[in-house]
Formats: sequence, C-alpha cells, structure tokens
Amino acid sequence: MLGDPDAFSLVQTVINTCNEMTMIRRFRKSQKKECMNLVRRVKLMVPLFEEVKELQGPLPGDAITSILAVQKVFQSANDLLHFCSEGSKLYLVLESEAVSSKFRAVTGDLDKALDSMPYDLLDVSDEVREQIQLVHSQLKRAKCTADSQDIELIVDIMIVASQKEDEIEDPDVLHRLADKLQLGTHSEINAEMSALQRLIEERSIDDESLEEMFKILRKLRGLLEPEIVETDTVDLEKVSLSSVTSEKPSTCVIPDDFRCPVSLELMKDPVIVASGQTYDRAYIQRWLDAGHKTCPKSQQVLPHLVLTPNYVLRSLIAQWCESNGIEVPKRAGPSQGSKLCSDAAAGDSSTIDVLLQKLRSGQIDAQRAATGELRLLAKRSAENRVCIADAGAIPLLVGLLSTEDLRTQENAVTALLNLSIHDNNKGAIVQAGAIGPIVEVLKHGHMEARENAAATLFSLSVVDENKVTIGATGAIPALVDLLRDGSSRGKKDAATALFNLSIYQGNKARAVRAGVVGPLMNLIVNPISGMVDEALAILAILATHQEGRIAIGNAFAIPVLVELIRSGSSRNKENAAAVLLALSTSDPNHLVTARQLGAYQPLTELAQSGTARARRKATALLEHMNRQEMAGDAFFQETQSTAYRSAC
Repeated sequence: MLGDPDAFSLVQTVINTCNEMTMIRRFRKSQKKECMNLVRRVKLMVPLFEEVKELQGPLPGDAITSILAVQKVFQSANDLLHFCSEGSKLYLVLESEAVSSKFRAVTGDLDKALDSMPYDLLDVSDEVREQIQLVHSQLKRAKCTADSQDIELIVDIMIVASQKEDEIEDPDVLHRLADKLQLGTHSEINAEMSALQRLIEERSIDDESLEEMFKILRKLRGLLEPEIVETDTVDLEKVSLSSVTSEKPSTCVIPDDFRCPVSLELMKDPVIVASGQTYDRAYIQRWLDAGHKTCPKSQQVLPHLVLTPNYVLRSLIAQWCESNGIEVPKRAGPSQGSKLCSDAAAGDSSTIDVLLQKLRSGQIDAQRAATGELRLLAKRSAENRVCIADAGAIPLLVGLLSTEDLRTQENAVTALLNLSIHDNNKGAIVQAGAIGPIVEVLKHGHMEARENAAATLFSLSVVDENKVTIGATGAIPALVDLLRDGSSRGKKDAATALFNLSIYQGNKARAVRAGVVGPLMNLIVNPISGMVDEALAILAILATHQEGRIAIGNAFAIPVLVELIRSGSSRNKENAAAVLLALSTSDPNHLVTARQLGAYQPLTELAQSGTARARRKATALLEHMNRQEMAGDAFFQETQSTAYRSAC
C-alpha cells in the first residue's frame, strides 16, 4: 500500500470517481452512444489505479502530476455523464453539437493526461499496461470523430418551436417527437420540466431557447389525455359492498387557467409579473433569481421585477379544489428554508462543516479547494444553498473576496452568486458586508470573477433596497467598464445588472454620468453582439430621466432608432419607439429629425400591428408629429397673411 497518505487519498479519489461513472446506468438517447463509449473506456482504466494504490513506498512527483490531471478530467467526465443522464432531453438535442464538443474535449484531455503517465515509474503489470495502451489508442481515434446527429429529430423540433402557440401542429410530427424524446407521458414531461428548472437556476440557457423548449413541452402535453387529479374522499354513509368493488376514485381535470405556464402544474401561490402574466410564485421567482429579466411566456422585457399576488385567481383555485374534494394547495411559508436544510443528507452537512474549517484555516491551498467545493455544492441544489448559509459560510466567503489568490477569489464570488439564488440568503449576504468587496472584484478581478461579480450584484439587486446600496458603492462605473470591455458573457452580465439597478431613479443619473450610453449605442449598431434587446431596454429606462434623454440625444441616436422601428424585431420596435417618444417629448427637434428620416410610415404600421405597448408609443408619436405639422402650417399661413397685409 502507498506510504504517502495524500497520494493514497488521491488515487482512491480517482477510483471512486471511476466507480461513480460506471454506476450511471441510463443516458438520454441523443448522447447514449458517446456516454457508453466513455464509460467503457473509464472502466478499463480502473485496474491501473487499483495497482497503483497497492504500490509500496512514495509515488514519484511526475506520477502524482499525471494522476492529478486524470482526476481533473474524470471529474469533468463525471459531470458530463450525470448531465446526459439527468439533464433536459430537449436541451441535449438542441445543443447536441455543443455537448459533443464537450465529449471531444474530455477525450482529448484524457489522451493528453495518459501521454504524460510515467508507466515505468509505476511498476504496473504488463497486462494492465497493455489494457491502458488499448484505451489510449481508442482515445486518439475517438477525439477525431464525431457521432452523427438525428437530423429528422432536430428538424421536427425546429418546426414545432417556430410555430405560434395557437397554430395546429402536424400530429405525426408531435408523435414522432414524443417517441424519440421519450416525452410521451405526464411523468416524463414533468421530469423534463424539472430538468429545465435546474438549467434556469444554473443560468445555463438563454431566455429565447428556454421559451422554445417550454412551447414544445406545452404542445407535447396537448397530445396526452388531460392530467387527472384523483380524490379519495368517500361518503361512508353511501358505501355499499358492491360499490367498494366497482367504483373508482372520482376524477377531475385541472383547468388550464389554473396551471402555471412554467411548471404546467396547479398553482399554489399565483402572482402577476409586470407583463400581466400570472405564474406560480416559486417557479417565476427561480426564473428571476437565475438572472432572467423577461416574461417566460411573452418574452417581453419586464420593466420591474415586483410580484403582485393574484388574490382573485388564488380564491378561484381554492373554490375549485374544495368543490372537487381536493386539498387546497398550501403556499410555502417562511420556514421553508429551515425545512430544506433539515431534509438535506447528513453526508452533505458533514462535508460542509469540513469545508468551513478549511476556509478558517488560513492555508491558501485549503481555502482554494474549499471555495471550489462550496461553489459546486451551492450550484447543485436549493437544499445545499440553505445548509451552506445556515452553517455560517457567507461571512467566511465574503472575507475571501479580498484574497490575493485569484482562483480563491473567483470561487468565493461564484459561491456567493450561487447562494444568492435562494431568497433568504440575499439579505444575509448584504448584511455580511459583501457589496463593497464584490464591487472590488468587479473592478480588479480577472474576467470570470468580474463576470460572476456582476451577476451577483444583479441577483442581490432584485431586492429594491439593495439597488440603492449597490449604486452608492461605485458599482455602476465598474459595470459600465465591463459592458464596454468585457467578454461576451461579461457584457451580458453587466447589462443585466445595469438594467435592474437603473430601475431605481437615483441610479439612472449614475449610469449616464459613468458613460453608459456610448457602449449601449455600440451594442445596438453592432447586432453581431447579440445584445440589441438588452441595450435598447436599458436605453428605454434611462430615457425616463432628463440626463439620460440629453445623453441619448447627443449620441446621434435618432437615425438608429428610426431604422429599428422600420426593420427591427417586435421587441426592438417597441423599445425604440419608447425611447424616441421620450426624446421627442423633451426636445421637439428630435421629432423633426425623425420625420425627415422617414419615421412616419413605419410608425403608422407599428401603431396598427405592434405589441400593445408599441402601439401606444407609436400612436403618441404620430399625434405629436401631426400636431407639429399643423402648428407649422398655421405658422406658415400667419406669415403669408402678415406679408400680404404689409404689401398692401
């Protein structure tokens, strides 16, 4: 047996990871072949590490380095296999190329790790060495190949996703989808819904793709018989011997209006979002906490994130439940977080305690490893987020935001981001004094840490009073810098945070003074950035402030806005019209410029066929233009009359 306990522990960890992967039995059909090939190769490698574990004496340094590299790849492979076993079936098909690239990356990384393995120093048997060489040669071939995709399945998904909600689909296409995706029962669709919820929590999917997947699920559910809610209440006075053997429990169909558009389940606590749509509080809150700023159903950008209880609908649901003998759904109470933690596995709780001890140790390597573990645990489940916070991790993580070790800093801010998804943790993070240190990470951290710092500020800013605090700590100029110079993801995180912060009136002036209008205009005129929607939505908020209107007007925005009203998407047209109306109300010269640029005709079309908000804005602009034209005509006539009288 290895004499070095750390080396022994490392090798045992590799073996445990291998065994965990080989225990995964079921994979999604779209990635089954890739998964089975990976598992088979991993299984063939187990004997190597079993023999290494039995070696006498210390492991050479080169061997430890190679085994560490293998363990890192194995952990990535394990995460990938779990996702292909439990993840969203729709996501795995739609993103099949991206998922396949991850398999190729794992294969390539494992090939490199085995290239550097010092077999001569490990004294393994010839039989095991030949087996590893066989695996190695398979890896070299596999990293150059890619599995073929089910083109028919992808086309079917695209067809269904492109149709409007009220359009009738070809039933053959839907049945084919349900069969290939194994989404042909209520339980399978509910499981898929849960998988999509996890993607929302992990911020792993964009709003548009998510809405397409929800649309497909709604259409697939429409193929099924209505879901039946069984009631087992029995009037004992009416029971006879014959009825006991022949009667089934009474059944009733849940009305569509009582189902949450996200979960498709009976709503427990219906709330109204700014778009006017109603959702179950738990599901829409998860959506918002994950960083989304649009209505899941309408895709409209939400001007604010306030959730208003729908008391009328809640009362109707209660009446319906009572009349059908169904228990009225109970809303989640304030003690829900404690219950989640008490229900968590004891193993996770003990793991968290050990990790917190490492955070307190003052040892850089231990802190780096512990923050990385907490980051992953907090990402994994709501229960973990509650338990980690209850164990006292938040102040320790906040303290590590100022560490000089950049990896620890990144792990700490990302762990806080994941913890902040849980509502009750938001207050605890702010009370621990996190906002100032997070802003410092946003200013001076490396790119991924800055991205996650921006995302954390957005998550915390969901609470209105935090908008004031965050704005006052100097976060907005740092967010503007990230919006201007950041990576693609960094720009999106910065835009999301700036949008939410700018809902507070005092932050609008801060954003304008920080120079946000210039980067926003650059994003709008360069559609390749994919951020036209976000940039326009922020401009629409800033245009409600006088300093914002002046800055936007000085940025020569009118030609850009007119072009968007003419040829942009429906959301672009709506926000462009809102900005143009705000500018024109403040300075009529902007209206003259817009008319000279040919805005009248596209505004007329928008007033007839745009969204409700777009129609209102377009109609108001047309009225202003018409009044301006009438005033101009009257002025011209008065001038002519005066000239005539003078001539006489």
